[in-house]
Amino acid sequence: MKELLKDKKVRFILSLLAVIVSSLLQTYVIKTFIQSANLLSSGFTGVAILIDKVASLYGGSISTSLAIILLNVPVALICYKSISPKFTFFSCIQFMLTSLFLNVFTWSPLFDDMILNVVFGGFLYGISVVIALKGNASTGGTDFIALYVSNKIGKSIWSYVFVFNAIILCIFGTMFGWLYAGYSIIFQFVSTKTIDAFHHRYERVTLEITTQKAEEVISRYMQEYRHGMSCLEGYGGYSKKKISILHTVVSSYEVQDIVTLMKEEDPSIIVNVMKTEQFFGGFYQKPLD
Repeated sequence: MKELLKDKKVRFILSLLAVIVSSLLQTYVIKTFIQSANLLSSGFTGVAILIDKVASLYGGSISTSLAIILLNVPVALICYKSISPKFTFFSCIQFMLTSLFLNVFTWSPLFDDMILNVVFGGFLYGISVVIALKGNASTGGTDFIALYVSNKIGKSIWSYVFVFNAIILCIFGTMFGWLYAGYSIIFQFVSTKTIDAFHHRYERVTLEITTQKAEEVISRYMQEYRHGMSCLEGYGGYSKKKISILHTVVSSYEVQDIVTLMKEEDPSIIVNVMKTEQFFGGFYQKPLD
């Protein structure tokens, strides 16, 4: 029980650190790259910036930090039960910290070159989202929606999020000029590809396991995981000894833990990891913590 509590405390601290770092990095990108280059960011942060720019056309001003909170809170309430209370809690901390940091910190532009601002800024913005996701949180807004749908259908929908953001950017282009809208779309494309490159929660792989201790490995695996497993009997072409070939499909982020667990039962086990392009049938997707 003490170990479980300790583990929960560690995970809580790691999640808190992740959202703090994510918020700081996101604020840095907004101040250093987005605002200095007149770009529009993605998601609800982008909508918040767009609202402020629209207000400025009529001589008014709406705080970007306040708009971020007002846009995110309703979605957070809707997704509180649908996704995960803890996940929603840390996500709320993330976007509230971002709102706070935007009013606290001031950074000067890093580059004068627009292309460098777009590419480097887009990459760092994507990393800020990945850090939050790794900490079992998000940057709020469209991330909530994307993760809710992804958990339901079992695959990533970041490409659809990009389409949504591109529509926002087209509105931005209609009102403020297509040059900066075009750069903003490239910025969003870079950040989306960065997320896809580092966030693999919804990718699936097939494990082909060769072992002489099939019963022990299967028993231990079934105790720890809720995925199915099939077993075929065979023999080694060189050793001529009896072996078992096990097959299972798992999420890519689970692979290392599964391999470690199986090696505890059979140190000489052989595991072949193969990318699964398509999978049809029942598949257990672990809920967001």
